[in-house]
Amino acid sequence: MRLPLPGFRDLYPEDCAQRLHIAAAFRKIMGRFAFEEYDGPVLEPLELFEDKSGPEVAEQLFRFEDRGGRPVALRPEMTPTLARMVGARCQSLRKPIRWCAVGEQFRYERPQKGRLRSFLQLNGDILGESEFRADGELIASLLSTFLELGLGPDHIALRLSDRLLWGILLEQFPGIDGEGVLRAIDRSAKESPEAIGEALRAALGVASDKFIAAWSRLSECKSMDALRKFFSPFPKAAVRLTQWSGLLEFLGAMGLGGFVTIDLSVVRGLAYYTGFVFEIFERNGAGRALAGGGRYDDLVEKLGGPSLPACGFAIGDVVLSNVLAEKNLFGGGSATLDLWVAFGEGEQANGGLAMAAAARAAGFSVSYDLRSHVAIDRQLRQAARSGARFALIDNLSGGWRIKNLSTGEAIGCDEKNFISIWFAICKKSELAIGGDRKF
Repeated sequence: MRLPLPGFRDLYPEDCAQRLHIAAAFRKIMGRFAFEEYDGPVLEPLELFEDKSGPEVAEQLFRFEDRGGRPVALRPEMTPTLARMVGARCQSLRKPIRWCAVGEQFRYERPQKGRLRSFLQLNGDILGESEFRADGELIASLLSTFLELGLGPDHIALRLSDRLLWGILLEQFPGIDGEGVLRAIDRSAKESPEAIGEALRAALGVASDKFIAAWSRLSECKSMDALRKFFSPFPKAAVRLTQWSGLLEFLGAMGLGGFVTIDLSVVRGLAYYTGFVFEIFERNGAGRALAGGGRYDDLVEKLGGPSLPACGFAIGDVVLSNVLAEKNLFGGGSATLDLWVAFGEGEQANGGLAMAAAARAAGFSVSYDLRSHVAIDRQLRQAARSGARFALIDNLSGGWRIKNLSTGEAIGCDEKNFISIWFAICKKSELAIGGDRKF
């Protein structure tokens, strides 16, 4: 028996139903927030990711040389592709740009719980607006997606941090490797204190002890008062802290303040972040991040486009699926079948196939036994196993019956009136059929 490659998945129908459930909730909420969906190539030039995403991502690339001798890579994330696409048409795009995407990403890393080499990622981005309200709108759409999936502030927390405040702190240590410091801090929850200390000493040199003490105090700041007190010696931080207050008030006015915690230990590992950054974790602190993002005002310009402020987020389906399954938030799993047709011997003459086609044309899901000469009793047992809500049954002696398989209620019909009678049964039973159709 052959298995998929390490880190890749076979998605059986029940697994696909769960993935589609996540994607549908995301698209529903992003539509309400006026985002437009886009997509890009799965295969991109290697240079797009090597310099722009940072060393961690660069080390995880599925990279190779194509038959034309070009160095290429499977996309490990969507943001560089987005920045390239927007940069190419920036002058003709109405600002702010609100785009979202649902697509497969690939990273060559060690497969483990919550992390695979191939995963679905949901991306939302706002480009062309530098005000903190853009960050707030983006975060609001992200949190609303989790609410749509059943995860509220009792389940998850958004940890909010800021690369700009970190920059102000790092300015107090001239001559250090600032990106190396941030990379070490980003890995601090995943590696031993000894390994992080060694990385910090390499990036900071003689200033390491002083910086580690400041980092410890900053990580303990969990309120605006604490942030103001920590940054009071740094005049450059005053304006930024006003923007912090504005962002928190913005989210509070939307009823989302209960999700947000201040946590400057979050820095995000990608090299292109420039401002607010955030990650979402379970409230109990278990597991990996469910989502993350932040502001990246320089990336479009670095890829050859114009200067364009931007912020975005990404949600991976692997960790999120595990959490939703653990909390029984996936519901029934596979899609519900609306109608099963139980044919007699003369199904075509009696109009059975025509009625099945009419029901499908009306937007309903329909199935039946593909074999001929199967007893109707056996077909009805199949209908029950399929989970169908209704059965359309050949009376054999002439005419048909529509049967509600939950209540047993049945009523006669013919080829001309069966859909209207079916709707009437649903309305009486207050059932929904055909997806979101209610009668």
